[in-house]
Amino acid sequence: MFKKLRKIAKTKTAGIVLYWIARLYCATLRVKIENESEWSRYLEQGGKVLLCLWHQQFLVSVVFFPKYKKYQPSVMASRSKDGDISSRILAAGGVTPVRGSSSRGGIAALREMIRRINQYRLGAHVLDGPQGPAGVVKLGALAIAAETNAVMVPSVIIADRAWYLRSWDRFMIPKPFSRVTIKFFPKIELPPIMDKDEYEKQRKKLEEIMRPYLHP
Repeated sequence: MFKKLRKIAKTKTAGIVLYWIARLYCATLRVKIENESEWSRYLEQGGKVLLCLWHQQFLVSVVFFPKYKKYQPSVMASRSKDGDISSRILAAGGVTPVRGSSSRGGIAALREMIRRINQYRLGAHVLDGPQGPAGVVKLGALAIAAETNAVMVPSVIIADRAWYLRSWDRFMIPKPFSRVTIKFFPKIELPPIMDKDEYEKQRKKLEEIMRPYLHP
């Protein structure tokens, strides 16, 4: 039965339905957005932006991305069966899913993300996806930002009341009518030339900013 439901959920129509279910559910939340103007002005002025987030907090981003449809934002999604479903939902919300992960098609996906950000100037990256470990920043975001000269914008989503699934990432589902804050941090500009040590320094910097907002 579960396999049949998964198969149905992978269809384009199901992706649209699931997207609108998520939108309607998130409409019950009292959402506040902090510090969006800095990076949005930078984007409007011709800059390139890579939003960085945790896998755990991805659900509420469904309500956020549509306002930036004109930039044709892209985000990496794995080639797994679950990635098929999330890709359909993302596409229904005006986000281009770029399929690939560290284990399957990662290099091609990184190249496509780089191409799209160079062309459209906005993308998002799930730092610890698709399978963790939770709260550990991988190098994908830094590679994309370095190759495109995009700024990285750390972002976290905080809910005063939420359920946390028993998945590797403790996926967060804010409870209806809970207060939710989408918080953006100051943009991070990478040095023009980075060696291995500088990559690790920047990786740790990003992790130290965002990890305190991850539910254990």
